[in-house]
Amino acid sequence: MKVRGAVSVSLVSAVALAAGVSIAITRPPDRGEGRLHSQQLETRHSPTTGYLTESQCHATPSIRIPCYDPAQIQTAYDEQPLFARGIDGHGQTIAIVDSFGSPTIRHDLAVFDAEFHLSTPPSLRIIQPAGAVPRYNPKTTTMVGWAGETTLDVEWAHAAAPGASILLVETPVSETEGAVGFPQIVKAENYVVHHHLADVVSQSFGANERTFSSARVVESLRSAFVAAAATDVTVIAATGDTGVSDLTTATGRNFSLTRTVTWPASDPLVTAVGGTQISLNASGRRTAPDRVWNDSYDAVANDFVFGTSKPHPDASGGGLSSIFSRPSYQRSVAGVVGDHRGTPDISMSAACTGLVDTYQSFGGPTPPGWYYVCGTSEAAPLFAGIVSLADQEAGHGLGLINPALYAMKQAHDPGIVPVTRGDTTVSFDERGTEHTVTGYNAAASYNLASGVGTVDAARFVPELVAAVASVGTAATYGFLPQTGKT
Repeated sequence: MKVRGAVSVSLVSAVALAAGVSIAITRPPDRGEGRLHSQQLETRHSPTTGYLTESQCHATPSIRIPCYDPAQIQTAYDEQPLFARGIDGHGQTIAIVDSFGSPTIRHDLAVFDAEFHLSTPPSLRIIQPAGAVPRYNPKTTTMVGWAGETTLDVEWAHAAAPGASILLVETPVSETEGAVGFPQIVKAENYVVHHHLADVVSQSFGANERTFSSARVVESLRSAFVAAAATDVTVIAATGDTGVSDLTTATGRNFSLTRTVTWPASDPLVTAVGGTQISLNASGRRTAPDRVWNDSYDAVANDFVFGTSKPHPDASGGGLSSIFSRPSYQRSVAGVVGDHRGTPDISMSAACTGLVDTYQSFGGPTPPGWYYVCGTSEAAPLFAGIVSLADQEAGHGLGLINPALYAMKQAHDPGIVPVTRGDTTVSFDERGTEHTVTGYNAAASYNLASGVGTVDAARFVPELVAAVASVGTAATYGFLPQTGKT
């Protein structure tokens, strides 16, 4: 996969602001480096200033984009009623898988928690089951990128489920395109599953399906997902940040000129999480309905996230797999997906026109401070947190939840909220020529832009538990498909 920032990979400019604030603008690295499903608007300010509130971000001329804190996101997804009755992820563990990790994650999470009055997680454990991670080098852009990704994943999984333990699973090889880095990830995830170390596994990375040499190569990398499904562990993956295009090394171009999707999000044993744009006021109440995240045409977002006003494929990923056929749980949406596995399954906040706060202090081109991040790398850990709440409610791991999600959609359960606005069409400048790849439109029914929709957690959590009890887990449901089979 290719790193698209959660952290500063390439410093383009810095603009001095009032009150000790400065902005560092980044653009994605050149192809060939890893790309995480997150992007960062790098905002630094003095320790006495603290993080910027949503209204301050929006009012600052050099930002002009709202940014949200944990309380706003918790309110937006209606988590407080669950917290009030003790459903906060207590007794559950979320595994966050990232190459290299971050050398300062314990400290950074502590600062994040103190700033937002979040309880310390019962446990933050770090393991390296696929081999020792190389010593952190702040001059290595790939390591810096993964450190920022790790920060986002850990802080926002914790924000969504403050009572859950966090298991950070670090791997020693950067996942880039094709199979590179995945053998180590598979080994690490198998270790987690076979040792019963987590109930939910969150992945904020992926590779363009077309960069794998064959479907057989992907099949060889699925053992952890099969093991997870058989032991009631839920596996989640982000769908990507480039709409229906994707960075690719197969053609030698920066972005694909035809529709494509990323794996592992496209795997039928994984819950694929796409991105939405949410509009909130200071208390976290919506000021507009959610829409599919697509900042490709937003000059402000492009200018401040990528340092350019040129069109950029900056949108939620999803579409039809070229490797996997339609799984049995998508039979009810065959009219949309045809004979293919369709993604996303569900969507959460990800837009760069609605950033979230993170704190980081690892070395790199920018100093310690508060940074404002976006991308489906935000959506995946958020949803992992929601699933851990449901695991607590059920009293056990729910495993592969996809059959339940589609059953809930068919039953019109109110915990699933349709996302009916937006699309994933992207335009971008490629070697001086503008290209457009036509995507998919949101709809009240299942669609390839937002999946079944998004969630109202207070309703979604008990409904998900009931739906899993009704349709069964993967082991009892008999859904353990192989590549290209249902």
